Amino acid sequence: MDSSDDEHDIIRQFQAKRRRIERSNSKELDLDIDSEIINEPVYVPLKQRRLKLLERLHGGNSGDENSQNSADSRKFSHTNHNHVDEEITVGPQAQFTLLEQSTELKKKQTDSEQTNTDKILQEEQRILENVVETKALMGVAELAKGIEYTEPIKTSWRPPRAIKSMENERHQRVRSRYNIIVEGDDIPAPLQTFESMKFPPGILNALAEKKISRPTPIQMQGLPAVLSGRDLIGIAYTGSGKTLVFALPIIMFCCEQELAMPFVKNEGPYGLIVCPSRELARQTQTVISNICDHLHRSGMPKLRIATCVGGTAIKDQLDTIKQGVHIVVATPGRLMDMLDKKLLYLDICRYLCLDEADRMIDLGFEEDVRNIISHFKTQRQTLLFSATMPKKIQNFAKSALVKPITINVGRAGAASLEVKQEIEHVMAEARVVQLLSTLQKTSPPVLIFAQRKQDVDAIHEYLLLKGVEAVAIHGGKAQRRFFMPYLDQVERFWAVEKFVTKEKDVLVATDVASKGLDFPDIQHVINFDLPEDIENYVHRIGRTGRCGKVGLATTFVNRTCDEPGCSYCNGLGHRITNCPKLESQQNKQANNLKKNDFLAKGHSDW
Repeated sequence: MDSSDDEHDIIRQFQAKRRRIERSNSKELDLDIDSEIINEPVYVPLKQRRLKLLERLHGGNSGDENSQNSADSRKFSHTNHNHVDEEITVGPQAQFTLLEQSTELKKKQTDSEQTNTDKILQEEQRILENVVETKALMGVAELAKGIEYTEPIKTSWRPPRAIKSMENERHQRVRSRYNIIVEGDDIPAPLQTFESMKFPPGILNALAEKKISRPTPIQMQGLPAVLSGRDLIGIAYTGSGKTLVFALPIIMFCCEQELAMPFVKNEGPYGLIVCPSRELARQTQTVISNICDHLHRSGMPKLRIATCVGGTAIKDQLDTIKQGVHIVVATPGRLMDMLDKKLLYLDICRYLCLDEADRMIDLGFEEDVRNIISHFKTQRQTLLFSATMPKKIQNFAKSALVKPITINVGRAGAASLEVKQEIEHVMAEARVVQLLSTLQKTSPPVLIFAQRKQDVDAIHEYLLLKGVEAVAIHGGKAQRRFFMPYLDQVERFWAVEKFVTKEKDVLVATDVASKGLDFPDIQHVINFDLPEDIENYVHRIGRTGRCGKVGLATTFVNRTCDEPGCSYCNGLGHRITNCPKLESQQNKQANNLKKNDFLAKGHSDW
């Protein structure tokens, strides 16, 4: 019995040991299977991946921890699919409310719209920067010899010692009082009287006759700068007196040259003034001639002024030039024609003024101006004046001027505060009839502006039929009507003269009359339609409210008026990518390319 019991004990121990070994092997097998399952890549549905991406966007810097926790929860939920949506959905809702999520989405949408707008603006800016200048603003001799001027012209004029010895803080207070903004180096002090500018009695008498006793803000700072020989960019509202800023110094310089050595036949000019329109050139010549006549009566030498404009016989203009001319006032087209035909030379010209410079560039005279500048033989003093200064004019000025002084009286392109602006909503077909009631707002004289020549002719005829004393001017000839003559150059001068002398009450014109022309006592300006750009609008309404007087400007608008679009020409109805002016300029440059343009001219071209 004892031996059988021992055998049973041994068997039981062996069976228990085997069961322990089997259990241990089973546990190791389970661990291996679990490790393989854990190491196997987990498939993440698309919905969960999008949610994970959303958590990263919302989480920011703390998104790493949230995403790690989310990943762990997904691994855990692989075996428990009932809790997947619940666990993943609860996280973002706990961090952001629906209101916050809505605000965030709206902000992203707004940022996206702003980004698209910024892209358009950047593209337009890139196009503007790539508009290459075809010719440097230098004379041919200067380009050939590689001459580059770094200092302005020296003159004999000096400011009064008492003013010069004053501290700069005092000059700055004067500028602040009259809202004069200046930029540049070594800016002369502003002078508040014409006597302190050392003008002779003849000029002072001419100013007194025009009831001009004190200089305007642009004249206070501009006249000392020009008399000092500095290049100048003058920006001021219309009617601020810009004409005298370049007219008085050129008269003084020419008198100085005539006293030192009288001009002989075929000599001159010493000063050149370029205007965008014939009427403005005639007006400028009249102002200068009036001052020169007063100077001559006071004992100073007689100065000869020539006007070179198209539409008139060139013989009379050449007769004056052959006598020896001191000052030439011209339009770009006629001036270029005379320079190309060698009827006029700029060998001794030292003074160049571009009046209404932005208007000349807008009218397509930029290449003509560049060609005119190329005829100068030596250094010149250059002045640019305008009521507006677009970016393309600023770039044009930078390449033409030497250490210029920029004088800004009032914000560039701003309308005069003396002009009351009104708007009338009128149907396009009812505008002509509406003019009669609008004319009743003020007493004459009244200016009416229209964009198209056909509208000018139609308005003129209608007013004449209604018994209104009206004249009309525009850049072309009108068709023969029942009672209206051709609007050639003689008729344009006649119309302006009748309106200035107040023999006619109303002047109907295109934008040719909106730049620089100074009509006395204009009470009312009517815009029959909106101009092409805001600069032309400022020039239009600037014909009234001049020299401190109050004026009225009425503009007809309707739903057919377009919004401005082009950043190159400020034109309406198109963007810079479809700008006809830019396309025309690029085509002109391409057509002017010659074989020599593709050949290297030196090591710098390689």
